[in-house]
Amino acid sequence: MKTIGLIGGMSWQSTLEYYRIINELVCKRLGDLSSAKIIMYSVNFEEVLELMRNGKWQELTDLMVEIARKLERCGAEVILICTNTMHKIADDVQRRIGVPVLNIIDVTAERIRERGLKRVGLLGTRFTMEEDFYTKRMKKHGIEVIVPEKDEIDIIHNIIIRELCLGIIKDDSKRVFKKIIHNLVSKGSEGIVLGCTEIPLLIKQEDFSVPLFDTTRIHAEAAVDFALQEV
Repeated sequence: MKTIGLIGGMSWQSTLEYYRIINELVCKRLGDLSSAKIIMYSVNFEEVLELMRNGKWQELTDLMVEIARKLERCGAEVILICTNTMHKIADDVQRRIGVPVLNIIDVTAERIRERGLKRVGLLGTRFTMEEDFYTKRMKKHGIEVIVPEKDEIDIIHNIIIRELCLGIIKDDSKRVFKKIIHNLVSKGSEGIVLGCTEIPLLIKQEDFSVPLFDTTRIHAEAAVDFALQEV
């Protein structure tokens, strides 16, 4: 079994889900009391978010590289950045470390292609929805991305930061997400990417007929596949 390195804390609510899912999957596949070999570095999300707000992406890149190198020195054989937004700089991090960075966008795109879909709606933080790093990478996989309207983007972002990252789950917010997803479907979305690792805390597949792509679970499953590929 290979050792998985997690860069977490963005937020800790979703990092907890990564830890749970990865260990549950390893136990299911290997049996008995098996669990994953994991090394985790958890950041102070408030400090990271402040850098994002101020557009200090080079500082963020340097920080992620520093953390990834620490994980690598401790024995991590693959790195997961446990958030969608920070994948804006994932390629830059990859170029500066010696082990693979498992890209959340790539593994999600693979799942979308497996379902035979070519057009999906994207929900995430303002950074993820408004900037083009997500849509461009999806396009390389032959997938078109549709994002919500500007006012909907603001609503989604605020729910993520002010509620989900604090572990606050509200029925009213769930109803808002349902309405926005319905709007994306009406614009041609064949599926919906939950492109923020906190959104699956609020939105579940059983609430929708359209396929939802839970990036937290997809990313965690890909990590387990990597860790156990020779087992």
